[in-house]
This record gives sequence, structure tokens and C-alpha cells, in this order.
Amino acid sequence: MNTFEITMVTGMALITFGIRYALFAAGNRVRFNPLVTQALNYVPVAVLTAIVAPAMFMPNAEKGLDIALDNAYLIGGLAAIVIAARWRKLLATIAGGMSCFFLWRWLFN
Repeated sequence: MNTFEITMVTGMALITFGIRYALFAAGNRVRFNPLVTQALNYVPVAVLTAIVAPAMFMPNAEKGLDIALDNAYLIGGLAAIVIAARWRKLLATIAGGMSCFFLWRWLFN
């Protein structure tokens, strides 16, 4: 790594630490508006969706959007969504989604 890269990484680390430390240091003295508090409840779901959706719909980024029936990532993800919505059990969702994924991959590859 050259000097520029080290400076950039150090700067990004300091900015990230500063932003996070400011909220921890303020602690209970900061009160959010109830609307903001309610909106913050949706952040984990939004972040997880932003991570998982591209992997499901575009498993091979060079090919672009892949919504065909031979896309095991899409089928496994849809199965996991159905299982999670129906039974709300984390282990069942993971096991069912992975089982569907591997079964579909075995059938179509």
C-alpha cells in the first residue's frame, strides 16, 4: 500500500469511529422524535433486503437479472420467505431455504 491508500483508510476509519462514538458518548441525552424511532425499527430489514435481493435476482452479475426457473438462488430465497412468513421459525427458515436451494441446484445443474 502506498501513502495515499494508508491515508485514505486511516481517514475513513477515523470518520467511522467519530460518527459511532458521538452517538455512544451522547448516550441517553439524545432523544429521537417518535417518527424517527419508528423508522429506525425498519433499518435492519432494509439492510438485509439490500444485501440479499441482488444475490437472489442476479447471482451472476455479468448476465444481469435472472428470474428464470433454473435460478436456484431465487427459488431458495422464495422458499425461505414463504417458510418465514408462515412459521416464523429461524432454524426452519434457514433449513428449508437451503434445502430448496440445494435440491433445485441438483435438479437443474
